[in-house]
Amino acid sequence: MENIKTAAMKSTLKNIAFVCIISLFIINCSVRKSNPTESIAIKNEMVRNGQIQYMDHCQKCHPNGEGGLGPALNSNPAPGFIKRFQVRHGLGVMPAFKKNEISNEDLHAIIKYLSALKHS
Repeated sequence: MENIKTAAMKSTLKNIAFVCIISLFIINCSVRKSNPTESIAIKNEMVRNGQIQYMDHCQKCHPNGEGGLGPALNSNPAPGFIKRFQVRHGLGVMPAFKKNEISNEDLHAIIKYLSALKHS
């Protein structure tokens, strides 16, 4: 009898945890965390490449630099080296991107693009 109660309690706790996690994802996807990005005139070739790479690799989770599945990047004050570390190693639900997926040059361009968005 005790095993049945324990199993039922564990099952209930797992269900509650699952509902909480799903709720957090839904809330995170629906709440704007920063101002929307404006179209910026890109004259620098590296920044233009950064925009292309961002759209290919980052846009899915950080739409227009705002929060989606991932957090908003427009208002992220972290320095570039922290962002590069995050991209290479991942954290939480963010996957790690290896050099064969995003080259060092392309990663540097993405960081320059994010900086250009902040200063536009």
